[in-house]
Amino acid sequence: MATVFPTWILIVALLFDAAVVMGSFPATLKLERKIPLASHELELSQLRERDRLRHGRLLQSSSGGVVDFPVMGTYDPFLVGLYYTKVQLGSPPREFHVQIDTGSDVLWIGCNSCNGCPQSSGLQIQLNLYDPGSSSTASLVSCSDQRCSAGLQSSDSGCSGQSNQCSYTFQYGDGSGTSGYYVADSLHFNSILEGSVITNSTAPIMFGCSVLQTGDLTKSDRAVDGIFGFGQQSLSVISQLSSQGITPKVFSHCLKGSNSGGGILVFGEILEPNMVYTPLVPSQPHYNLDLRSISVGGQVLSINPSVFSTSNNQGTIVDSGTTLAYLADEAYDAFMSAITNAVSQTVRPILSKGNQCYLITASVNDIFPQVSLNFAGGASLILNPQDYLVQQNSIGGSASWCIGFQKIQGQRITILGDLVLKDKIFVYDLVNQRIGWTNYDCSMSVNVSTNINTGRTEFVNAGQMSNDGSSRDQIRGMLALLLPIIMLTGLLFL
Repeated sequence: MATVFPTWILIVALLFDAAVVMGSFPATLKLERKIPLASHELELSQLRERDRLRHGRLLQSSSGGVVDFPVMGTYDPFLVGLYYTKVQLGSPPREFHVQIDTGSDVLWIGCNSCNGCPQSSGLQIQLNLYDPGSSSTASLVSCSDQRCSAGLQSSDSGCSGQSNQCSYTFQYGDGSGTSGYYVADSLHFNSILEGSVITNSTAPIMFGCSVLQTGDLTKSDRAVDGIFGFGQQSLSVISQLSSQGITPKVFSHCLKGSNSGGGILVFGEILEPNMVYTPLVPSQPHYNLDLRSISVGGQVLSINPSVFSTSNNQGTIVDSGTTLAYLADEAYDAFMSAITNAVSQTVRPILSKGNQCYLITASVNDIFPQVSLNFAGGASLILNPQDYLVQQNSIGGSASWCIGFQKIQGQRITILGDLVLKDKIFVYDLVNQRIGWTNYDCSMSVNVSTNINTGRTEFVNAGQMSNDGSSRDQIRGMLALLLPIIMLTGLLFL
């Protein structure tokens, strides 16, 4: 994989209730979201610019059980859509807030010697710096370490001949970026063992220790402690844990789209009968899919299929680290024309700061057509109006809804960000090299399996934790999560 760069969509966990199911018992994750303050509002142009810089980086970068990470955040671009989680690292363990990024591989944390790391965060979270010298289980990763060699193949690592330290540099298109060196230390999480016994567990992982941050990474408004890459290369945490037999090599999420937030994120396969799957394009650094066509209101748009073909710096990428969604020039123009023609008799189109918007007084579902992204294997991603429109403001008695799809000038690349990923289950099945999805109410519980390659289906029911932060409701949520396992075993060990 070419040089990978971290996400611009932030994902943070309130509770590190990571759960591993050992033996043959699977576990699930409760995902919560926190709504940022209104002072964090951004214009669409700012979001588009932020995503543009991220996409520059994307182009340059060209089981034994389940580990669960609770997540919170909101997709709303005018509240600076954020998804981030907490991880515990080192001995004694310390907590760090990290962005969850399916567009990069490496977990990296700002270190105590960091130059340019933010000191505070507008997300109302406490920032921490990792200090390898204060952890009794920390060790440096040398150039001769086989993990460093594996990272060299995907451009996730480099090597300093003088110090013999395995290092990295992730450079941003706008000149911002991060660099540092790799350390090995303990990742801490809770384990659900056979018989529903919950114990503390650890696993050795390799991650980055950032000593330099530049550009937007130095800003405090969206600052977190680091980036949690969910890519499929060897240095990603899911690859490291699955290679140790700790987790299956599959993860799933269901991101709730309403402002109340919520959702689910789990290392495991969410089971839902209406799932459809499409193959991952092989030998690609990102989660590339073979998009064949786009339909608006049931009519396939006249777009040359070569616009969607996958090659170097071209294709369709699923990226939870992108706020909006992006189309190549030819596809965008055809899409915009079809939407405008479909609603021209009922709404008034306006331009708002360069964005195509519409003034409406009724529900968008009554006016705007469904959109279908059609992929290889017959899988279609159905988009309701709220999946391609964003409400910007109100003018008099009318609401202003703007097209959330943006144009990528001069490049044949399509990027599916949180705007279209929300309110759906997405399963990243790295074993079978496929991605699946279905529309879903992410406030509801789900079943999760860890045995995707066996004839036996094992699952538990995963629910939502309360979003009000009260200890009583958090305990109730945890009991709800464990209840199916208690029913199976008949015993609860505390």
